[in-house]
Amino acid sequence: MPSVFETAPTAAAIPITFVTKATWDAICAGLPAQARQFALANGFAAKPGACLTLPSADGQIAQVLFGLEDEASKSRDLFRPGSLPGLLPPGVYRFANAPHDARLAALAFALGSYRFGRYRKADAPGVRLVPPAGVDTAEIERMAEAAALARDLINTPSNDMGPEELAQAAQELASRFGASFSVIVGEDLTRQNFPLIHAVGMASSRAPRLIDLQWGDPAHPKVTLVGKGVCFDTGGLDLKPSAGMLIMKKDMGGAANVLALAQMVMDAKLKLRLRVLIPAVENAVAGNAFRPLDIFKSRKGLTVEIGNTDAEGRLVLADALALACEDKPDMLIDLGTLTGAARVALGPDLPPFYTNDETLAQDVARCATAENDPMWRLPLWPAYDAWLDSKVANVNNAPSGTFAGSITCALFLQRFVEDPTRWLHVDIYGWTPSAKPARPEGGECQAARAIYKLLGERYG
Repeated sequence: MPSVFETAPTAAAIPITFVTKATWDAICAGLPAQARQFALANGFAAKPGACLTLPSADGQIAQVLFGLEDEASKSRDLFRPGSLPGLLPPGVYRFANAPHDARLAALAFALGSYRFGRYRKADAPGVRLVPPAGVDTAEIERMAEAAALARDLINTPSNDMGPEELAQAAQELASRFGASFSVIVGEDLTRQNFPLIHAVGMASSRAPRLIDLQWGDPAHPKVTLVGKGVCFDTGGLDLKPSAGMLIMKKDMGGAANVLALAQMVMDAKLKLRLRVLIPAVENAVAGNAFRPLDIFKSRKGLTVEIGNTDAEGRLVLADALALACEDKPDMLIDLGTLTGAARVALGPDLPPFYTNDETLAQDVARCATAENDPMWRLPLWPAYDAWLDSKVANVNNAPSGTFAGSITCALFLQRFVEDPTRWLHVDIYGWTPSAKPARPEGGECQAARAIYKLLGERYG
């Protein structure tokens, strides 16, 4: 993604003045008479998101007015300035006064400049921004570039983003930063004891695989990221309805986001030993598809009864988490687009996260707020763990009933984690259903920026 920042500050940059309903009268009174009359004639009243370009006497753009929520508003959107790239004419701009948060406003400007243009021409907005004073543009560009990677991977349809293509994307990232890369493909998964990953992916003509990327000084603390890479999910024999399949190209959103997170970590050269594990599969329907009530022995040795073939993400993550724990990482983080129950509870913009570490929970919540990358903690409620019991196996992957689906998924995964106090699980959506400032409709980078900030604090 090209930089949106003007590297050499220029006095000719067009000023953007941020206004709220509370400040509009004073700002309006301070405008030149002609500009004030133009704004009033156009009915500008500092409504959040309203944008008005004020002309100079020679017909050029003299200034831009842009509405924000009042400082005390409970619905204040710190990414509101992310609408500007899609509203402004081409040119170089600067912030004439401070928005609510200059750093997040600059980040929003960069995120709002993203366009997905793989299949048809999508002209990037011809706008550039002179960065606000004191803002670390390298850090903002790092986040924006990583978000573009996640969005591009998720937005690419499954015919061009299967397990092999996802592995290629991870390999390209590894090559860029000098990381080691390996992949276990197809029947080798059974030979190397990844039976759940193989079971989910074996019905597809596109072989399942386990991607493994490692980077950093082995002497540094170990952090392992695990991302769900279900490149398309039909639901398997528990077939989804057509509406449920419509955006299942995004079911590898966990993988896309751990790659985005890994890119930020490696680019920032954080002092940690990074490992990225991605089980990449397609959950297809064929004569050899895994079936409800089949039983498989997992890598950890636990036998798993299949209660529902559409609860496949937790199966592939289970084998990957078991492998991750064999390396005894200091921190283990998994991301996946796992349950509709999380969306019912918290909607598309607020992923739930789970951890047994109270300090980690507080740090995640704080970093999520600081980065405007929201997450909300849900409990690993012990009483619900019994719902996963099976009469014929160690555990069932999908208990009957409709209650607490995100929690029971997290509890299922916890059974495959050796030390849950070092573990963070995030049930992301990875998709923006309708465009918002800085967040175009389509694939989304969720939780990665917040976790990157957390890792930066701990291992910077």
